[in-house]
Amino acid sequence: MSLSISPDEMLVAERTEHGAERQADEQTRSASRFTRLSEATFVGGIALTVVLFAVGGWQRRWIADDGLIVLRTVRNLLAGNGPVFNEGERVETNTSTAWTYLVWFFSWLTQARLEYVVLGVALTVSLAAVVFAMLGSARLWGGAGTGLLLPAGVLVYIALPPARDYVTSGLESGLVICWIGLLWWQLMRWSQAKSVRLPGLLGLVFLAGLAPLIRPEMTLVGALALLMIFFAPMPESKLRPIVLRAVIVAVAGLVPLGYQIWRMGYYGLPYPNTAVAKDAGGAKWGQGFTYLWDLVGPYFLWAPLLVLLLAGVLAARTRTGRTADAGSSDARGWSIQRVRKWLRSPGAVVTAVLVSGFLLTLYALRVGGDFMHGRMLLPQLFLLLLPVAVIPIRAPRGGVRAATAADWSFAVIAVAFVGVAGWALFAANTTAIKTGTKITSTGIVDERVYYVLNTGHDHPILAEDYLDYPRIRAMVDDITASPNGGLLLNSPSFMFWYVAPPPQPIPDGGAGHTVYFLNLGMTSMNVPLDVRVIDPMGLAYPLAAHTDRLTDGRIGHDKSLYPDWVIVDAGMVDRKPWMPWYLDEKWVTQARTAMSCPDTQALLISSRDPLTFERFRHNLRNSLRFAKYRIDRVPKYEIQRCGLADPFPQPVAPR
Repeated sequence: MSLSISPDEMLVAERTEHGAERQADEQTRSASRFTRLSEATFVGGIALTVVLFAVGGWQRRWIADDGLIVLRTVRNLLAGNGPVFNEGERVETNTSTAWTYLVWFFSWLTQARLEYVVLGVALTVSLAAVVFAMLGSARLWGGAGTGLLLPAGVLVYIALPPARDYVTSGLESGLVICWIGLLWWQLMRWSQAKSVRLPGLLGLVFLAGLAPLIRPEMTLVGALALLMIFFAPMPESKLRPIVLRAVIVAVAGLVPLGYQIWRMGYYGLPYPNTAVAKDAGGAKWGQGFTYLWDLVGPYFLWAPLLVLLLAGVLAARTRTGRTADAGSSDARGWSIQRVRKWLRSPGAVVTAVLVSGFLLTLYALRVGGDFMHGRMLLPQLFLLLLPVAVIPIRAPRGGVRAATAADWSFAVIAVAFVGVAGWALFAANTTAIKTGTKITSTGIVDERVYYVLNTGHDHPILAEDYLDYPRIRAMVDDITASPNGGLLLNSPSFMFWYVAPPPQPIPDGGAGHTVYFLNLGMTSMNVPLDVRVIDPMGLAYPLAAHTDRLTDGRIGHDKSLYPDWVIVDAGMVDRKPWMPWYLDEKWVTQARTAMSCPDTQALLISSRDPLTFERFRHNLRNSLRFAKYRIDRVPKYEIQRCGLADPFPQPVAPR
């Protein structure tokens, strides 16, 4: 039996085959066009976000008083005095170690003016942060070819006025979010890689290990990342898994552990002196919630967060459904092996950043937040927005006409994007704190506006700009007018300075000047390095830092050492009329006795004695004890606490 095909049948078959080929070619070309459109949209979104953030940050450019504090340490580093605030006194006044040395490096490299260096570095790392955030989020959603990836979470972040305030400011805020964004991106790459290369893995753990040097509280973020990597399956290597894990621990801990040992021996503390001054372990929950609402309330920040939460959940469900349709058949059920495998997945990375953001928010609430509007919650917000830094809009499979109810989630996500963009326009033009130079009962202030109004400069950047801040120009003039040296104390009315003179005989060249004032940055950057600058709160002054926290003090400023102690510590004349009228000779005498307390002397010697091997070893062994040590700021009570003999004992009442 033979089969024969007629010419007509052959013609139909050929036409059918050619039609299928043309349809396949058309689908391929359509997919290629969509991929190019998707990639162009994503790149355009990055460019737009960076431009908006750069313009917004530049319009609000400034350097905060606390930013100038960093530059004083950099000046001492460049002068060869070491990483100190005052020459001859080893005190770590900067919370971010990495930021200090980053600014120092570029200052040394460029030899440019410090204010311009820190302005440029802060702006650069702030802009890099949003790029890294979007790159990581794009990987989470499958890359640019899987749909339109539109900026969403990053718009929420850059729209907030405090976020744009700290694009510059001279503080480490930009570095913190840049490190978070880079870590997020690298973790997403690691979680999705078909095969992990050892050099890339070690680079990732090294980056995560830098967390405590970025800011101490970032240790939580780095620790979660390292735990996830440590317990996940190891990549193929000639090294055994147990050896490879040991290498990971060594690489992650090399720099932070080495610096920690050096810090404890050099400074005599296990963490920066700022943590002692602000008692970062204390609890002020009520003030913390006030601080949270100060950011969330005025901008209605809860609205875009809820919208993005809904959009993120819908996008995740859509992506999960498509993955399942594509043939994913992971076994269900719980097992250690399954959990370990999950640890190297985008879901685990998302969980880590969200948990980190939540826990760090709780920590900020516990310590009472900060006095700067929004600043201490910006890293937490950045973490929580990372998964939805961009959101995907995917067209229904088979086109709009063939869409099912489940496929219409793309429309909800599109509406969410429009809503977030609208909110961003509103928030970007909102002023949360309208009091200007007045500090309300909350203690929270718009720091940039406060200094703009108090200096009269729209962009206070240079140290000289702060000479127009009340009392600073007068301070410089009084130092010039007192060549013999002395202690500058601000008057109780904060209108002028008293200069307590040094005792006779005056050495050649004078006895040197000490300035005792709260605003360390503007003060220290407008005087030479041989002028000692200390503060009643204790950021640069261990004696004040180790006093007890005031119960109802302004948040971030709730320590205040009486100047009577400083008269003694600076070695100035402690008798009237040379001593300022508002000081009490009795208190000064009691302060002299109180300072003779052996534990207090040991604390001061730890940072003031020349650094020898024996001093380093002693500091290393006693740094935890020094960190916990506290004194009473009232000399009479400190004498009682230490068990000393009061030079003015209370008379015993007759029985």
